[in-house]
Amino acid sequence: MLAREYLFRRPPWLSLRSERLRLPNGREIPEYWISEYPTWVNVVAVTPADRVVLIRQYRPGIAGVHFEIPAGVVDDADPDSQAAARRELAEETGYGGGRWSLFCTLSANPALQTNVTHTFLAEAVEPIGRAAPETTEDLRVHLVPLGEILTLLDAGELVQALHAAALLRYLLYRRAT
Repeated sequence: MLAREYLFRRPPWLSLRSERLRLPNGREIPEYWISEYPTWVNVVAVTPADRVVLIRQYRPGIAGVHFEIPAGVVDDADPDSQAAARRELAEETGYGGGRWSLFCTLSANPALQTNVTHTFLAEAVEPIGRAAPETTEDLRVHLVPLGEILTLLDAGELVQALHAAALLRYLLYRRAT
């Protein structure tokens, strides 16, 4: 990076910067835009009865309602990504407990965004309380049989790419075990 100018700053949600870059091969890019976002977390949550805990919610960016896995951002108050994922699952769905593991880490767009998304696998989750979504969220909880996930994807009912990738990886994982 040879120069950096912030064009917009609204931490923690979004900052946009313009950089003058020198690539490893020596070539320079006079103006390159990069979006800064906080770390995101996703949860593939599965009940003991092999039902995937999904939410269906409205997303203003595409002005549509679709299925998603529980997700959110790592807040400053979260001690780590798994704590953030556990918090998001409980807040959005009322589910928790179970066995947790880091399932995958992906980038939505490494060319233009600074953040990554940590997806956790939460197996044998159960209701632990009442869902308490944020006032900016309009969502409904659905327990979807594992065998119906591909149907939702094929029907265009699950369009968030990082969520689809995690669910497809989970289906492959289950087929291999």
